[in-house]
Amino acid sequence: MTPKRIVLTGATLIDGVSDVALPGAAVVIEDGVFAYVGPAAARQSTSDEIVVDLGGRTILPGFFDCHVHFLMDSNADFTGKMLTNRPVVNVFQRARRMRDTLHTGVTTVRDLGGTDAGYRDAVELGLIDGPRLHVALRLMSHTGGHADFRLRSGFDPSALLGPFSEIVDSSDEVRAATRRLLREGADVIKVCATGGVNSPSDQPEDEGLTTEEIVAIADEVRRHRGRPIAAHAQGAQGIKNALRGGVTSIEHGYLIDDEGIDLMLEKNAYLVPTLSTFDIDPANYQPDAYAKKQRMAESAMTRLSEAVRRGVKVALGTDSGVGPHGRNLRELAHMVKLGMSPLDAIRAGTVTAARLLGVEDRLGSISAGKTADLVVCEGDPLADIGVLGDPRAISLVLQDGEVKKGSLAGFGAPVR
Repeated sequence: MTPKRIVLTGATLIDGVSDVALPGAAVVIEDGVFAYVGPAAARQSTSDEIVVDLGGRTILPGFFDCHVHFLMDSNADFTGKMLTNRPVVNVFQRARRMRDTLHTGVTTVRDLGGTDAGYRDAVELGLIDGPRLHVALRLMSHTGGHADFRLRSGFDPSALLGPFSEIVDSSDEVRAATRRLLREGADVIKVCATGGVNSPSDQPEDEGLTTEEIVAIADEVRRHRGRPIAAHAQGAQGIKNALRGGVTSIEHGYLIDDEGIDLMLEKNAYLVPTLSTFDIDPANYQPDAYAKKQRMAESAMTRLSEAVRRGVKVALGTDSGVGPHGRNLRELAHMVKLGMSPLDAIRAGTVTAARLLGVEDRLGSISAGKTADLVVCEGDPLADIGVLGDPRAISLVLQDGEVKKGSLAGFGAPVR
């Protein structure tokens, strides 16, 4: 059992909001929240605390991944193992993926299609270990669009895996689909504004839902206390359609043009680049999907770098599920390649992501009064951002003040 009052000391603190790291920091956790954050010399000790010397390691906020699919481990799974497994095996595999993601230092995720709200509830109830979940439930697209997985043979693999898509072809149908998703507990609405890499019937540059249809979705969520809208959008025109329709975030954004960047800045929208999908073993793709992906690779880096240069807000997302789970923070190094500083990349995975999900009042930074999600890593990620991408370098993960990976007694220093 995790002690009631924990003092983590002997560490450098990257709190998610400050412009510099704080050496010689102390972080005090009590009843699942941060009770004190600051210089170790300035804190007041009590008789009932457990003090843990971290031996010069680095403390960071618990990270977010704003784009995952716990449904699968690779694209090949979607027409392979998931169709031959017994359904209960698929359930336990999802639970394993969730635990592996938590152990990388990701304490909150947004699953953008394929995961039932029951998994979210199971984490909240303490039935399974995993990141706290925000779920989209299903993707929304046109017939033949990115969320229509019907193969040329006529077989739809998603039909055997539980509903994965909402196929809609008019403004009335998108309104009805939005109402169904809200009724079933969706935290975010996922729309397909373009085609994609993995869809069998379209290309990334193809347009998906129209601006008018996305406007109708935005109106429905407004009428029901609001939800963010995440747009799968890779081609330039579809990105602009989505932004004009009122989406909250652009997922991928690979071929965004200058006008699209202008719109992102005007609309105050977030970009979730999912660059990890360019760094996946080709065996995890169907051959035609891999060819689509590689065709965009160079242009994507150029265009996303321009969006970063111009100040578009970026939040971390990996599209894990396209490739294996459990290495999510490798995305940080890809963000640095776009021109972000290591500190800005860390913020993209913490405080900026928390703002995107609307939980910045309690998560995303290490600040007194906030929920005690944190990560302890070996080394200095500001000097080498790649250290966070190695799960072996993640020494300790706390979620809601509870130890989820590692041990308070595991640092070779006395615990009292």
